Amino acid sequence: MWRRHFNALALRSAVTGLLGVGTAAADQKVISSSGQGMEGEVWSSGTTRRSKMQAGTVPPPGSAPAAVILVVGDSLSAEYGIGRGKGWVNLMAMRLGSERPDIRVINASISGDTTAGGRSRLPAALAQIRPVLVVIELGGNDALRGLDLNTTQQNLEAMIEACHAVSARVVLVGMQVPPNYGPDYSAKFAVMFANLAQKHRTGLVPFLLKGVADSPQAAELFQPDRIHPREEAHPRMLANVWPEIKKQL
Repeated sequence: MWRRHFNALALRSAVTGLLGVGTAAADQKVISSSGQGMEGEVWSSGTTRRSKMQAGTVPPPGSAPAAVILVVGDSLSAEYGIGRGKGWVNLMAMRLGSERPDIRVINASISGDTTAGGRSRLPAALAQIRPVLVVIELGGNDALRGLDLNTTQQNLEAMIEACHAVSARVVLVGMQVPPNYGPDYSAKFAVMFANLAQKHRTGLVPFLLKGVADSPQAAELFQPDRIHPREEAHPRMLANVWPEIKKQL
């Protein structure tokens, strides 16, 4: 299935205000998601890591620590195009392993996913995994498909409310999009995450790719598709997320 993904160089133009990039360069790219990243795979840190669990299954009795962090995201969290274990989610799991060994991380991110997809699969995961914290990193693909912002916001809001209903805290990971759909759309998309975080009192990462997409060396930090960050960029992505994770724990 063909899916739209993030155009990092167009994003860099939007973030830095360098409007010299032409329309063709700013157009969204469409790439094939053929199983790279974690297409439909759920993995967890600890002894059961990468056990090819089906989404929504429960670890064997006695194998799971008391606290679980669930990450629900798209290709930016699913290690698309990089070595297994090199993405920011696994880097977070390793850091927690040294600082908070009582916490396990489950990565339920799927390349190409939208907020509608996350909303549909989240309730079962919450019921069976019972995480103490959910990191929601979705929305970029909604924007690149030109989906209605109100629908995206409703999906994210429903996910937040579902988490709160089971007493799980939430960190909402924000994204920014290139100006393809006009500055009004891009601006409303960017503030949507902050508004939701304020309304529902969640943790907020304003921009997952801060220091990556807006870096002077942005071209060197992305894969040849100029869409997905290289391994070298993922520690920076973790640095953006980590303060909110630590605050919520």
